[in-house]
Amino acid sequence: MRLRHIPFLLLAAVSIALAAATFVEHAKGHEAAVSTVYTAWWMIALWAAIAVTGLAVVVRRLMGKPARRLCGNSVAATPPTSATPATPPTPARRQPRPAALLLHLSLLLILAGALVTHLWSTQGVIGLRTGLRVNQYVNSENRAVEWLPFQVLLTDFTLETYPGTQSPMDYVSQVSIVEKGTVTKTMNISMNNVGEYGGYRFYQSGYDPDLEGAHLMVSHDPWGLRITYTGYGLLFLSMLLLMVLPKEGFRRLLLLAVLLWPASHATMAASAAYVLPLATADRFGDLYVNYNGRICPMQTLAKDFTTKLYGKPKYEGYSAEQVLTGFLLDPAEWTTVPIIKVKDAVARVLGTDSKYVAYQDFHDANGYKLDPLLADIRQGKQLDDARAILDADEKMNILLMLFNGELLRMYPYHEGNSLRWYSQGDPLPQDMPEDKYMFIKKSMDYVGELAWKKDYAQVDTILDKMRRYQQKEGAGLLPSDTLFKAEKLYNTADYTRPLAMLLMTLGIVSFAAYLVHWLRRKPLPRWLRTTMNAVLCLTLAYLLFIITLRGYVAQHLPLSNGFETMQFMALVSLLITLSMQRRFMLLMPFGLLLAGLTLLVAMMGEANPQITLLMPVLASPLLSIHVCVIMAAYSLLAFILLNAITALILLARKGHEEAVAQLTRMSRLMLYPALFCLAAGIFIGALWANQSWGRYWGWDPKEVWALITMLVYSIPMHAQSIRWLQKPQWYHLYMALAFLSILMTYFGVNFFLGGMHSYA
Repeated sequence: MRLRHIPFLLLAAVSIALAAATFVEHAKGHEAAVSTVYTAWWMIALWAAIAVTGLAVVVRRLMGKPARRLCGNSVAATPPTSATPATPPTPARRQPRPAALLLHLSLLLILAGALVTHLWSTQGVIGLRTGLRVNQYVNSENRAVEWLPFQVLLTDFTLETYPGTQSPMDYVSQVSIVEKGTVTKTMNISMNNVGEYGGYRFYQSGYDPDLEGAHLMVSHDPWGLRITYTGYGLLFLSMLLLMVLPKEGFRRLLLLAVLLWPASHATMAASAAYVLPLATADRFGDLYVNYNGRICPMQTLAKDFTTKLYGKPKYEGYSAEQVLTGFLLDPAEWTTVPIIKVKDAVARVLGTDSKYVAYQDFHDANGYKLDPLLADIRQGKQLDDARAILDADEKMNILLMLFNGELLRMYPYHEGNSLRWYSQGDPLPQDMPEDKYMFIKKSMDYVGELAWKKDYAQVDTILDKMRRYQQKEGAGLLPSDTLFKAEKLYNTADYTRPLAMLLMTLGIVSFAAYLVHWLRRKPLPRWLRTTMNAVLCLTLAYLLFIITLRGYVAQHLPLSNGFETMQFMALVSLLITLSMQRRFMLLMPFGLLLAGLTLLVAMMGEANPQITLLMPVLASPLLSIHVCVIMAAYSLLAFILLNAITALILLARKGHEEAVAQLTRMSRLMLYPALFCLAAGIFIGALWANQSWGRYWGWDPKEVWALITMLVYSIPMHAQSIRWLQKPQWYHLYMALAFLSILMTYFGVNFFLGGMHSYA
């Protein structure tokens, strides 16, 4: 066995151990997996052995050890002539690759930082009560008491809740640091707002039921975190250099791809509940509403409301406006409709196996069924299904806000120089004129009374009167008619879900058709090429229209969240396909499939719209970036999977060597950005976790399997050291099997292992 093989064998051993640990955790709990595998002495020894042997390989190459192969090609000696004697050729020396060396150095630093954190850092929980000074905390690892070199004083605690509910939106602790009897620093600690002092970091974790005390996570890791973050910085720099420097592999593969690719031509309970007629419900959607900090059509809130509850913008043939007004006008019946989509963990708590439940299913003789679990979460306890429980609770709170008349802030009223928007359930100013007071408090009740009498003409009249009131009171501060109509057009023209399914289907069907003609060495029929290009151009035009329209409505570049980013990524992938399809026949089906996959991700994000303000920990831009970058990596690796399947099919038939070579070059080319996006996504997620939760790695099953996936896909990047991966059949077989790690990461963890990421 040669030295260069040892690091990869150790990586394989670590990957197997990490995979096994996730099942240990599922069977025996998180603490058992951490103590027996993740932080066990033998696992630390394996990581250390990888670092040492990897460093030895790098040093050996830096010393200029001769190699008879360069970039996978034999180095031929100058043939002897009659004028020169025949002497053995001088072996070529591997040229130093600064970006690759920097990348491996960054990984060593990250491992070193993790080791320093493990050996010398402490993390625990400090309990504070208002007005009391505390200078100790409980270590989370061994439950021992740790002493602080200063005192922490809680001067004030504030719980911010969603309007009209008791569910926490954020909690803020005002803390003073006291040294030698003197206050040296005062800071507000909340979710996503970390307090730092003397090498210690404090994170908001929970609070006491009487709101007079707070629980803070304490982390003391002055050196490990710095080393790790330095490694992250060098990692991002090295990945950028690997993509742009001419001596690195990506630039060479890109050049080969451009030069060598040849051109080619290539009925439920709702039926008993009351609903308005569609035309009248649409008129209700024409009202203005103050929603998520902006003025928009009521149609927008209705669409998000229905999608939030059900996962789709329509329910059993009823429009979003019909669903919203149904809950408003007939809550007794609509609370029995199984329209609320929940995760399996919540369904078990509610005593059902259905993924759709009704509002009434959340309550029994003992009260609200989620209360015990919510109490545990608020006290800082780590529950595997916490996110699913909070998501279900948010849906219930939205319905409560609607029933209490606090969700629909659709009544503007001038107070001095400012314009405030009120809902029917809000307390109104005492000096408000009687006519306006009665209009705000009674107009929707009157609409409901007329609706039950089926006097829809009079309902339309009252709704028109409400809209005129809005326009008069909010004159000059409402969106223009053009902007208002544009948003309504966007709401009705957004077909991300069916478009994603259409593109994925067309991608698979066209892939089969293209492959059959390729194997038969026959050109594609002209009608097929024309049809696929027409579909491509129409989809491009539609996406360009819908993205432009969304940007106009939002009044900013539509790249601010995961949904918008994935839509834009689909547009870019189709543009690349249109511009380069003549270079490579299979780029058309691959491009359609990739666009479909990215729109599928966008659709998944759209299925859970933000109605109430997000908790700050979930509103962090790092979280959106983390998800987008990870999903971009998964999309590219899915591209590579299709590439590998195609190559394996061609390899089973003789005479397609050049086609296989094209596929191999394309796969190696895409592996660079795919692996770098995966690594960047993991480490951006670590930054977010450290900023929000006080730790950058928690050995959650999703984190572990993402790490395994990164290790699995890093091995083909070292084909120079692993000779069998230089053979196309073994390379493509490996890339096809490697995709199983992604399936396990994205689906297996959710269905079998659970964890804090099981909702994602």
